[in-house]
Amino acid sequence: MRPQSFGYRSSASRIGPLLLTTLVGWASLCHWSAPASARDVATRPNFVIVLADDLGYGDVHFQGNPDRTTPNLDALAAEGLRLTDFHVSGPVCSPTRAGLLTGRYQQRCGVDGVINAGFDKNRHHGLQPDEVTFAECLHDVGYTTGLCGKWHLGYEPKYNPTHQGFDLFRGYVSGNIDYQSHFDRVGVKDWWRQAQLKDEPGYSTHLITSHAVDFIDKNHDGPFCLYIAHEAPHTPFQGPNDPAFRVEGKVVQERVSPAHKRRAYREMIEEMDRGVGDVLAALKRHQIDDRTLVLFFSDNGAARDGSNGELRGFKGSLWEGGIRVPAVAWSPATIKAGGVCEETVFSLDIMPTMLALAGTTAPKNRPLDGVNVSGVLMRDEPAPKRTLFWKYGRKRAVRRGPWKLVENAPGLEGTGLFRLDTDLSEMTNLAAKHPEVVSSLTRALADWEKSVASSATPQPGRSSK
Repeated sequence: MRPQSFGYRSSASRIGPLLLTTLVGWASLCHWSAPASARDVATRPNFVIVLADDLGYGDVHFQGNPDRTTPNLDALAAEGLRLTDFHVSGPVCSPTRAGLLTGRYQQRCGVDGVINAGFDKNRHHGLQPDEVTFAECLHDVGYTTGLCGKWHLGYEPKYNPTHQGFDLFRGYVSGNIDYQSHFDRVGVKDWWRQAQLKDEPGYSTHLITSHAVDFIDKNHDGPFCLYIAHEAPHTPFQGPNDPAFRVEGKVVQERVSPAHKRRAYREMIEEMDRGVGDVLAALKRHQIDDRTLVLFFSDNGAARDGSNGELRGFKGSLWEGGIRVPAVAWSPATIKAGGVCEETVFSLDIMPTMLALAGTTAPKNRPLDGVNVSGVLMRDEPAPKRTLFWKYGRKRAVRRGPWKLVENAPGLEGTGLFRLDTDLSEMTNLAAKHPEVVSSLTRALADWEKSVASSATPQPGRSSK
């Protein structure tokens, strides 16, 4: 945890042998030389993470959807590396974000479910202050850090992003807000400047983009890490010209026609796409695109009004439709244009990858579950062989190579075993034919559950045992 900062610029400037080694490696990849001076700090790569909300595997044109108009995301994919086997660690908002921010399974940080806005729910929960985020680690080695958009890791002041390593926070802390009036589900105003509630007029997607571009304009000399967490295309279904419907102090149900949903959903994605274009334009305008790594993906699969393409299931499930998401890595000087990566990459890998490229590591008392995949992204190396795990409520899943085991999934009786390399839609249950694989994966899942349970950070009102 770091003290709250209200400025854009960071004052940290420590640089060590690991950082210098990484700088030389990055410079070699980029085909330019790292100067042997204090300017090394300013030549480290910048990082931009663009996170969509509930964007499905089939919700963008570059994934083959002819009904989506996403020219900027298409360009990002054409100029970068499309990751076709990218998975997030959770099938819903808060868990995935906790895993992304910490590089650890969200079960370890006690955020294994959605943090709800309702005062009779778990609104008092959050990412505990002693957890360590990538923003804190990067801040400690001289990065300026910013979050524009959705937090959803705690409503109380002690959970504000400015207490978790972010120099800048402009956005909201709940799961979703009215795109126009900025009220959350229970009628509470939710638009923040740093740790202060400070509303401003505007469509939330446009505001998020505007603050992101402003951050780049003010910090282009770098190094910086910018986390852009869009609301789109999460509900409510509001395009830029739709009126507000949520008001203060009331729970107002959204009642719109199927035609309205389809039109608004399309517009929400299109506005986010324009925002991505504005961010890329800012990077190019300041001539820092060649030393910036941009990562785009969604926090989970689409809900039922979106599209997950050929994948089975939706948001909230551990079928591929809930956890495999569209993803692109973009860095003109280090990533070849037009590539397609079929290696398995995990959202928990983002933090260790950024830290490695920045020349730093996570604290030893917070070992990461993700791995550094810079070689996968930049040098066409194979991903490390490993076993990945998911748990959401009673639902469980485990992945090892092409094999995926699923338990307690909707529409499934008993245990399901699938080969994703030949059955991406998870339609053919092979559990009866391969009991030895089922047994091995079941044991691994049980061991993992014990591991994360024993090290879980307790939430207020929750036992640590």
